[in-house]
Amino acid sequence: MVRIIGFKRREKEDGTPFFTLELQGGVEMVKSLETGQFYATAKKANVTSTFDEATCKALIGSEMPGKIVKKVVEPYSYVVKETGEELVLNHRWIFVPEGDEETIQDEAIDQLMANPSSFSRNGQQELAEQAI
Repeated sequence: MVRIIGFKRREKEDGTPFFTLELQGGVEMVKSLETGQFYATAKKANVTSTFDEATCKALIGSEMPGKIVKKVVEPYSYVVKETGEELVLNHRWIFVPEGDEETIQDEAIDQLMANPSSFSRNGQQELAEQAI
């Protein structure tokens, strides 16, 4: 399940306004690579909508069946607001409705097939594992 936690007003190229809904998944515990300590976090994603502002406000707190998953995309620049640091990312977090899991599986296979370093080139398993 994901929860609608907010919304944002955006504009199309022609200046027409529309709203996106901000979704958040459940709490997850992640182990820090630097400290080895666990911390709580939640994945977030934005989805476009056809709703007006009043409807978006009314939807905050609503839950929907589905999950937020990582999708590999073409690299893009992202600036961390707090520090001004510019990062190059190659993924986005997207919402996948419940029952659409085959889409996730198909994308995972496509990503694996698109990365030839995932496979051994000499038939030795240990080298294939190192490439991952």
